[in-house]
Amino acid sequence: MLDFGSIITWIVIGGLAGWMAALIVEGYGFGLLGNIIVGIIGAGIAGLVTPLVGMNIETKLGNIIAATLGAVLLLLVVEGWRRR
Repeated sequence: MLDFGSIITWIVIGGLAGWMAALIVEGYGFGLLGNIIVGIIGAGIAGLVTPLVGMNIETKLGNIIAATLGAVLLLLVVEGWRRR
């Protein structure tokens, strides 16, 4: 069961990941709430992809890096879809 601390951690990691992804993929700043959502979705993507490539992330820093990479992947897919 999720406790309040876990939810706050998700929001903080999501916000950091979304913000860093917006810096990496220029032109994608969605504001605070949008960056948090992009970061949380990116964390979900990372949670699906990292086991497939054999990565094991168990630290907060590892989670932030993985969530950022997932968010970057999400933004690149959105950019490619937009250009169609």
